[in-house]
Amino acid sequence: MELIPPRTAMQTRALHALCERDPAQKVLLAKRLHAAVVERLPDIEPAVAAGIIPGRPDRPLLVTPSALKRRSLASTEGRAVLIHALAHIEFNAINLALDAASRFVDVPKVFVTDWIRVASEEALHFELLSAHLDELGFQYGDFPAHDGLWEMAERTQDDVLARMALVPRTLEARGLDASPAIRDKLRQAGDVSGANIVQRILDDEIGHVAIGNQWFRYFCAARGVDPMKHFAELCVTYRAPTLRSPFNVTARQAAGFTPEEIAVVVAADEAARLGAR
Repeated sequence: MELIPPRTAMQTRALHALCERDPAQKVLLAKRLHAAVVERLPDIEPAVAAGIIPGRPDRPLLVTPSALKRRSLASTEGRAVLIHALAHIEFNAINLALDAASRFVDVPKVFVTDWIRVASEEALHFELLSAHLDELGFQYGDFPAHDGLWEMAERTQDDVLARMALVPRTLEARGLDASPAIRDKLRQAGDVSGANIVQRILDDEIGHVAIGNQWFRYFCAARGVDPMKHFAELCVTYRAPTLRSPFNVTARQAAGFTPEEIAVVVAADEAARLGAR
């Protein structure tokens, strides 16, 4: 992705964290950036390292989703593979939030600070999952992963409205639907710690998706477009994935989706299932 010069020192700091390749250092930078926002510390404009965005470690190896193999949660390694996949999602989520905070210009300052806070919380999620991987005898990078989340970030890099529509309120909202089953499977496999981490992530992600919903509607109003109609158009334009049930309706409602929006998603899934018969 092309490096776009930020307009504020705060955005430059977010870009600095985004470019950081070392996961532990990225987590630290994201947390420090949020602390600076909360404590209203003076902006310090760091030198941004040139390089590929986002900054990533050499591992994990990135492969296509079809190349990833599912493993039984009955084994420690099988549970580690699942925890690793979740850690990779959270690592991507740090980058997504930092990119939203640093990339887009002519946005309200609170838009930037909202996504800096999200980046800090995603960093905590990554820390929790990484620590649990260590307990299982593995590390982040030990297993391959895919890059689906970041691919949508690349597609929407030139339009903040499309980014809000298709990353937080589409791809990340899928986590609201998937998390309960993952949590329950880990608990059934005896991994109570892993299940508790997934529950913590689910609780926080409701707020993250809510922020995406809030800003999606803000930018729709600013452009004078109908949210539901424009969202459907963006899904086609940017080739958004079709969502599949089950849907966590309670979590989606808590994240700010309207009953009409939820009904559309459910109806589309039902129609797709009928068509597949």
